[in-house]
Amino acid sequence: MDNKKVVVAIGRNALGDTFPEQKENVKKAAIAIADLVEAKYEVVITHSNGIQIGMIQTAMTEFSRLDSKNTVAPMSVCGAMSQGYIGFDLQNAIRTELINRGIYKPVATIITQVRVDPFDPAFHTPTKVIGRYMTKEEADLEEHKGNYVTYEESEEGKGYRRIIASPKPIDIYEIDSIKTLVDAGQVVIAAGGGGIPVLDQRTGLKGASAVIEKDYTAAKLADMLSASTLLILTSKEGVRINKGTDEETLLKKISVKQAEEYINAGQFNVLTSLPKMEASVNFVANGEGRRAVITSLDKAKEGILGKSGTIIE
Repeated sequence: MDNKKVVVAIGRNALGDTFPEQKENVKKAAIAIADLVEAKYEVVITHSNGIQIGMIQTAMTEFSRLDSKNTVAPMSVCGAMSQGYIGFDLQNAIRTELINRGIYKPVATIITQVRVDPFDPAFHTPTKVIGRYMTKEEADLEEHKGNYVTYEESEEGKGYRRIIASPKPIDIYEIDSIKTLVDAGQVVIAAGGGGIPVLDQRTGLKGASAVIEKDYTAAKLADMLSASTLLILTSKEGVRINKGTDEETLLKKISVKQAEEYINAGQFNVLTSLPKMEASVNFVANGEGRRAVITSLDKAKEGILGKSGTIIE
């Protein structure tokens, strides 16, 4: 394979739920990335931020409640903050792992903005639950502001929570900067959390109250970089069909057509495995000689070699 450019999408389980957990967990991700670099792949990394952006949004909301002079941070700002601090931990862990292997290769994080369509239907049917639990009174106030809320009961608690849109990515504004760093031989971390969703307003960009599904942005990033491989790392070895039945099967090597048939048959969970499969199909179908691999973090090297995971080509 002449083209050894790979975009790696790291799932939320590789990061943990707290600052200390993330600092420890990224060491495992760093090993997987270093394995790819050692095998002479050009690596661009994107990652989830579901837990992290929720923590930041909650913290900034509480900050505003302590003093009316403090303002609530928009979701776009929370997204930027999450990109910065996740990138900080990731790039340092990867740098350390590479140096320990005798490899000197700069690692850089780019705060990345991703254009979304203001008329995307997702803005009218939000799906991403975020932030702290609220009382009925607080939820009513959020709705009065024009925000969506939903009632939720889980092991963590119960109450009302914000629910925001997840529009599809259209364009990546910092793509030229990403390409320049990759061409210079650097490991690049970009479009974290699916990128900061922004609306194009003539010469300016305005942050949107939304989060983008990171798998769709990973596919867009891989396409715009003309990568050969999209590697989606999760907590599972691959994607399964007929889950919970006697016919449950781990998908291994399949074609785009087969993947589309499984998608149309409703085989995948809308919030978890479906975005991974749709993103993989979109990427592979949009160019020649491409493949997508969905596997677990600890099997990243086997996945890139075609020995593990669900492979679409």
